[in-house]
Amino acid sequence: MNIASLQTFLAIVETGNLVRASHKLNVTQSTVTARLKTLEEELGQQLLIRQKSGTTLTPAGTKLLRYARTMVGLWRQARFETGLPTGLSSVCTIGCHSSLWAGPGKAFFDGVMQRSTDMAVAVQQGHQSDLDSWLEQGMVDVILTYDTALRGQQTAHALPPEDLVLYSDDPATPIRNSQTYIFIDYGADYRRQHDEAYHDAGVARVNFDSPDWGLEFLLEHGGSAYLPRALATPHLASGQLHVLDSAPQFQRKRNLVVNDAAAKNWQWFAPLVSHLHTDLSLNRKD
Repeated sequence: MNIASLQTFLAIVETGNLVRASHKLNVTQSTVTARLKTLEEELGQQLLIRQKSGTTLTPAGTKLLRYARTMVGLWRQARFETGLPTGLSSVCTIGCHSSLWAGPGKAFFDGVMQRSTDMAVAVQQGHQSDLDSWLEQGMVDVILTYDTALRGQQTAHALPPEDLVLYSDDPATPIRNSQTYIFIDYGADYRRQHDEAYHDAGVARVNFDSPDWGLEFLLEHGGSAYLPRALATPHLASGQLHVLDSAPQFQRKRNLVVNDAAAKNWQWFAPLVSHLHTDLSLNRKD
């Protein structure tokens, strides 16, 4: 079994068929077919069912998928760490929830770059399940996330919560029963808070589970939505968005979780977390 075969398997799963996988990998379709065949022969199992509509995973393929992602990810990180250019002595790999880059993610990244000039920095975007898995498997050293599910030698540092504020392209937009309200799902705890505050409201026509997509839709089509303050603030000065001040506001927990073994020699880490906490607290008051 080699990394190229696993990368090919993942490309097929991600793109849905062998043709698109060959384009993604910049190889011929016959090469993709040969690599998949070799992998299946080595494992003694069929991994994918090929149909005109695309490919689907077999039970064996589903089981392999998790391990393939881990092995390819570790190989990528190993190549990165062993190939550091002159002048760099170590690497910090950061996993960041897609919705946390604006604010704590970017601030932490900037802090590492400024405080540890001999360290290479890599950032990977992921969802909650990805981040937990990457940290547990050693693929990342630090994650910025909403939920904490500590495993083994990990420490969680609570950050100031994220404010979710109601914004609109029109300051006269009604708080309740707006026909252009966009519901953004921030998880079970948020849904509970939202339902309590808007128990008499109907169901929104447009729903997203990503604030970035919700903001994009709002800016293109108008309406109102609850957005993280850090994400919406850049659009206030231009007049594209307005805060609906009389609306209730909600909060969402944010955490920075670190692999203790990776951080034990980071002299810059504790001061940076303290500085990050202070800055985020001040930004909430602005």
